Amino acid sequence: MKPMFSKSLTKTDVQKRLSVPMTSLASLPDFKEGHTVDLWVRDASRQGKVWKFKCSIRKKNHPKPVFCSKWLDFVRFNDLQVGDRIQFYREMDDHPSGANYYKIEVKKAMKIFGVIFGYVGTA
Repeated sequence: MKPMFSKSLTKTDVQKRLSVPMTSLASLPDFKEGHTVDLWVRDASRQGKVWKFKCSIRKKNHPKPVFCSKWLDFVRFNDLQVGDRIQFYREMDDHPSGANYYKIEVKKAMKIFGVIFGYVGTA
């Protein structure tokens, strides 16, 4: 399965909110009723723990999506740092609850003297 997006985390991503690439907007739920939607996200790295992220877009002009509510809890729970990598997938449509489900994978950066040499999963 191809990820919706893959991203190396920035300082903003680990301290405030996750900035989602605009190319993923079409794969997110419809924002027609407002500027926020709830996303049910299974953490592939932590025994399938499910997180409820709030995804929002700007009300005007450029609708850049961001994960805000509960995102920082996820960051702390997984001890994410700048340079770590995530991969985000659309997992299942048409759940009986009407919700879309997603999956997130965490890859921790392997650093030596501050230089990233690769990534390792956190299963």
